[in-house]
Amino acid sequence: QVQLVESGGGLVQTGGSLRLSCAASGRTSDLYYMGWFRQAPGKEREAVATIKWTGDSAYVVDSLKGRFTISRDNAKNLVYLQMNNLKPEDTAVYYCASRNLVSTWGSWGQGTQVTVSS
Repeated sequence: QVQLVESGGGLVQTGGSLRLSCAASGRTSDLYYMGWFRQAPGKEREAVATIKWTGDSAYVVDSLKGRFTISRDNAKNLVYLQMNNLKPEDTAVYYCASRNLVSTWGSWGQGTQVTVSS
């Protein structure tokens, strides 16, 4: 089992930046992919970005490319989501999740709130 804890959320003005962090602990040797998801009020949870735990594979959804970047620090078991030029529509609870080789997104953090004011 992998435990995930997000941090770095907060209130920011339009055009500002935030960097979210996700700390993984537990069976980190099982990690295959890490991902960031978000859920805005009244909307379904949606994928934001994913990154393979080893290698160079990283993906950001098309609508967020150019503003959001996902990265990782394997030595510290951390995954980051750098968010630039934030917009009010980015307001949501952001979740970190992980999956191993054979499962879907099985481990989730508690979420961190990001609020972008206009």
